[in-house]
Amino acid sequence: MDDRIRVSDADREHATSRLREHFAEGRLTQDELDERISAALNAKTFGDLRHVMADLPEPVPAPPRPARPPQWVGPHPVVRHRGPRVVPLVALVLLAALIFPSGGWLLFGVFKLLLLFWLVTCVAGFFAAGLARRHMHHHGHPGYRRRGRRDIWL
Repeated sequence: MDDRIRVSDADREHATSRLREHFAEGRLTQDELDERISAALNAKTFGDLRHVMADLPEPVPAPPRPARPPQWVGPHPVVRHRGPRVVPLVALVLLAALIFPSGGWLLFGVFKLLLLFWLVTCVAGFFAAGLARRHMHHHGHPGYRRRGRRDIWL
């Protein structure tokens, strides 16, 4: 920019704010700040402002941030979960139990197996919960503390 071009009030304010930043960073003393601010406010051209800021570094531009990959704006992909392959087998067994004349006993046997599976699953779940609670108690989990005889979750 040509040093003979006249400056605006906004240019003077920008220069004084930069001088205050340099003072805050320890590059100027209070006396130097006062002198330079009064010189900047009395400046008529860019050459006058450039003279006030001549021995001070320019602001360093921030390093460019790495570009983020574009976000997907289309529809979300459909995730299909396949159920257990036991269900079709159980359905075939139940169908066979209904079709064959002595299928009632077979249906009763399948029902007993399902009940046994459910009971074993429940007992295993209670056992796993007890182990987890004991592990958290012994290893000092931050959300778990013991108060009296009862265990309390926070």
